[in-house]
Amino acid sequence: MSATRKILMLHGFAQNGDIFSKRLGALRKAMGEGTELVFINGPIILHHVDLGGGPSDLSSNSLDAAEAIAASSDPALTPRAWWRVNPERTRAQGLEESLVALRDVLQRDRFDGVFGFSQGAAMAALLAALLEKPHVYEPFLVDGKAPHPRFQFCVAVSGFRVSDPISDKIIGDSYETPTLHVIGKTDVIVVEERSKGLLNVSANARVEVHDGGHFVPSQVKWRAFWREYLLDPSKDVPSAEPHVKVPDKLMYTPADVRRSTIMQSIPRILG
Repeated sequence: MSATRKILMLHGFAQNGDIFSKRLGALRKAMGEGTELVFINGPIILHHVDLGGGPSDLSSNSLDAAEAIAASSDPALTPRAWWRVNPERTRAQGLEESLVALRDVLQRDRFDGVFGFSQGAAMAALLAALLEKPHVYEPFLVDGKAPHPRFQFCVAVSGFRVSDPISDKIIGDSYETPTLHVIGKTDVIVVEERSKGLLNVSANARVEVHDGGHFVPSQVKWRAFWREYLLDPSKDVPSAEPHVKVPDKLMYTPADVRRSTIMQSIPRILG
């Protein structure tokens, strides 16, 4: 292990690396010198039409898309994604491009783990699974080999499983990378069924809950948790909010579920 842990950070739908970095400013400062968070951009540039198909979408959407619409003229705030979902929600359009872009990032540098939010969390889990079995998707290979060793861990905040044949092929029945799933108690963006879809294929999972909605928790107690967890995910770091219990509906998952909660709804545009 290198002296400084390096973690690949994947933003959510309609964000970009700069936006995600700024929103996690307090968390970045709390990390200290032992952990470096590396924020990158998804390759898919979004336009106004991508940020909501109608009033019903926008009414349930997160603030990210609305902010991105207002700021789309600023290149530093250009809304991006890892894919667009098709109307039938059966394919992630642009997923191939994102996997190749991530392959190139991994070829150039080394990361201890990956941390994603929302659509970025779905991509983080998919990327972790792909590094376990890279030969199932040939375009990801470099000279017939994986571009990067397996991740030591994955963090998925408000995550879900990608709906796409490529994703199904990569993940299969399960993936093994230790994954921390973080869920917002009042999250109205990602529904429970979507959350369970990812949990059910996470063979080595820990689940934590925060009392907020669709965002990465960064209050003082969570900053302390993140600092300790990201320095050494193998440690039994105490929960930031231990009072929240695992709903019975999520107890049947094959993973080692520690804590979870129920989520309510997801807009169609997230994929």
